[in-house]
Amino acid sequence: MPTVHPISAVVDNVVALVTAFRTLDLPVVLVNVAGGPSGRTELPRPLREVPDDWAELIPDLNRQAGDHLVTKMTPGAFTHTDLEAHLRSAGVTQVVIAGVSTSNGVEMTARQAHELGFHVALATDAMTDMREDAHRWSTERVFPRIGETATTQDILDCLETRSACA
Repeated sequence: MPTVHPISAVVDNVVALVTAFRTLDLPVVLVNVAGGPSGRTELPRPLREVPDDWAELIPDLNRQAGDHLVTKMTPGAFTHTDLEAHLRSAGVTQVVIAGVSTSNGVEMTARQAHELGFHVALATDAMTDMREDAHRWSTERVFPRIGETATTQDILDCLETRSACA
């Protein structure tokens, strides 16, 4: 599907974050989508029929045995999954969120994380959307209200020094 930012650059940034987390032995959660919630909406849902391999993770993520996989059926990764329990059992208090689509899955997951009391950091150059206005609304209006926004490099710098991002 077309995105407002080149998907290759988004993937490169996500891979950089995942690699850094693994290097520092920090938890890595990979999320895939295997469906959608039922219910009516005014707008048509463009992904009613998806290819058989739709839920497969992209090879670039190089899934490791220690990574936690969350398969979601709703936009938010916390709904009807074990994500919160997994993070709490690992002692996680802050999450770094990236992915596609900024205004749907990323935003819903960030909102849920915030509401559950996690500190939320959002790697704004490690996400994209199908619509520029939707991406900008989330990154400029919503995310600063529920967490901290930063570039991938900003987050990598914080991880390198093991300091809180400012």
